[in-house]
Amino acid sequence: MSSSIPAITRDRFDAVLFDLDGVLTQTAKIHAACWKEMFDDYLKERSGRLAEPFRPFDIVTDYKLHVDGKPRVDGVRDFLASREIELPEGETDDPPGEETVRGLGNRKNELVSAAIATRGVEAFAGSVDLVRRLRASGIRTAVVSSSHNCEPVLRAAGIVDLFELWVDGQVAARLELAGKPAPDTFLEAARQLGVEPKRCVVAEDAISGVQAGRAGAFGLVIGVHREGDPEALKNNGADVVVEDLNEVPTARV
Repeated sequence: MSSSIPAITRDRFDAVLFDLDGVLTQTAKIHAACWKEMFDDYLKERSGRLAEPFRPFDIVTDYKLHVDGKPRVDGVRDFLASREIELPEGETDDPPGEETVRGLGNRKNELVSAAIATRGVEAFAGSVDLVRRLRASGIRTAVVSSSHNCEPVLRAAGIVDLFELWVDGQVAARLELAGKPAPDTFLEAARQLGVEPKRCVVAEDAISGVQAGRAGAFGLVIGVHREGDPEALKNNGADVVVEDLNEVPTARV
């Protein structure tokens, strides 16, 4: 365990706010694959219809830069903008695959729901270990995720009872909160817990997530890199970067 990772103890912190996909559960790869399937299907169809070159969605670069950690419609909009494609916003209930921002987003959500139902969900053992240590030492825990499937994923992974609350895509939409990289969803979780941001830790694996933690002036922002470039998380707001959350020390109880 690295001595450079500060311990999360009750004298410094009251709560830890966890991202879901890629931090608590092994669902980030499912999301990335579903983004690619949805965008590639759309880009292929568009290419044939408009005689444009087909350039597939890059599951590393495009995912990290444009969609990872963001609300679904923001991810659709930002990726399309990177390809200089403008589509109507559409309506919340647009059919999956409709050529609107929300229609494409609904198609991606349809793919994710089917993948989760087929494959199930596993939690990262190191993350569960940290959550249990935190709770044993009296530190509160919550989930902050852009996903609209937060509760089903937590239940499928068998960890729903480890968290007091979650602020997810559904809560954000209802309260009209800006998504990551804005800090609003993290600040709402801290507000609901009755905890000051400076007394909260944020644990995130996405660039947009660590940016949100930094923008909200949270007491500690932990970047979780399981693959890829740890420096990108550090450069965008993470105070420390770990490969697994079991590296994070807590008070002994």
